[in-house]
Amino acid sequence: MAQMTAFTLLMGILYIGDVVSTKTKAWISSVFVCAVLFIIGYWTFFPENIVEIAGIPPVVATLLMYLLITNMGTLLSIKELANQWKTIVITLSGILGIVVLLLTVGSLMFDFKTVLVAVPPLVGGVVSSLIMSEAAQTAGLTSLSVLAILIYVMQGFAGYPLTSIMLKKEGKRMLEKYRSGEWTPTHEEENNQTETLDEDTPKLFNKIPKKYHTDFSRIFRLAIVALLAYYVSVFCASFLTISPFVLCLFFGVVASSVGFLEKQPLKKANSFGFAILGLMLFIFDGLKKATPEMLEELLVPMVGIIIVGVIGMYVFSAVVGRLLGVSKEMAFAVSLTALYGFPADYIITNEVIQSLTEDEKEKEALTSHMMPPMLVAGFITVTIVSVILAGIFSSILLSL
Repeated sequence: MAQMTAFTLLMGILYIGDVVSTKTKAWISSVFVCAVLFIIGYWTFFPENIVEIAGIPPVVATLLMYLLITNMGTLLSIKELANQWKTIVITLSGILGIVVLLLTVGSLMFDFKTVLVAVPPLVGGVVSSLIMSEAAQTAGLTSLSVLAILIYVMQGFAGYPLTSIMLKKEGKRMLEKYRSGEWTPTHEEENNQTETLDEDTPKLFNKIPKKYHTDFSRIFRLAIVALLAYYVSVFCASFLTISPFVLCLFFGVVASSVGFLEKQPLKKANSFGFAILGLMLFIFDGLKKATPEMLEELLVPMVGIIIVGVIGMYVFSAVVGRLLGVSKEMAFAVSLTALYGFPADYIITNEVIQSLTEDEKEKEALTSHMMPPMLVAGFITVTIVSVILAGIFSSILLSL
């Protein structure tokens, strides 16, 4: 397949996803639609490496992830990050719900080893899936090795639509409060207390003439922050394993707060759309592993495990959310990030916000309310907790 043929086909799929999401006012997520179309493509005429042919090999996707996650950090302030402790507690409770229900109810429905292999991929990303897949292979459980990858690939089909529904309900509720004057977003309170600064120029560089603030200067500064995050993670590796992507988020927050980066430098450098495009294609590239034969063989345990896990997640997160004064919709939404992580959490949240209002101030208000917890939750589940769980569960599996 020619490069431009592959690229055009993939752009067509992403556009169809956008159209369906817009038409249904985000009740059907673009991510869900694209995932279905990619599956159909891989089962028919797509070459297995169509994403790479189109020009987005894994090395490019990794680069884009560094830049995008650092960029996302600029959406948050240190104060907002500190305020996300409730999100972390709720997210952990949702994961606990998955573990408890699957190890109890799930073990009655399926073999215990099946449940052990399935839990870490269900609450995490590709790393935890690979750990469990290799552990199952080492234990001689070939079909369970495939199940670990399959759950990682397919869990988004439950997560995408459920998240859209929860965020739409939460967004409508908060919009009513905002319009009636019952709720003032944190960023508006801060803006009222401080003088307005030029958002296009970070304060450390406000004496430099605007003509020198080019697209490349913004990407250069963003790259410096991402590079620093990478080297800190490498330095810490000898005594503490920290994902460089988690550090990118944190360093993005700090760099924005001290005035080294402006808010959303990728958008201001006219590069955000392409970066998201590349990462989206990288996500869907994982669907090439889900063959029809694999789905047929493992459909029942896969669907059963996802349903039981999501029920456990909902019950635990709703109870803890209520105790912490967070709506059950928002609590469930942040827990659901375990099923897909970044960048799907950003994309779904953003498209829901776009569907709820045309007013820019209202969009900013909803973004300040829903985006920080969704981003923080996505990193807690996928990059940290799931890998720890995978280490524990793989050891148990190999000892049986």
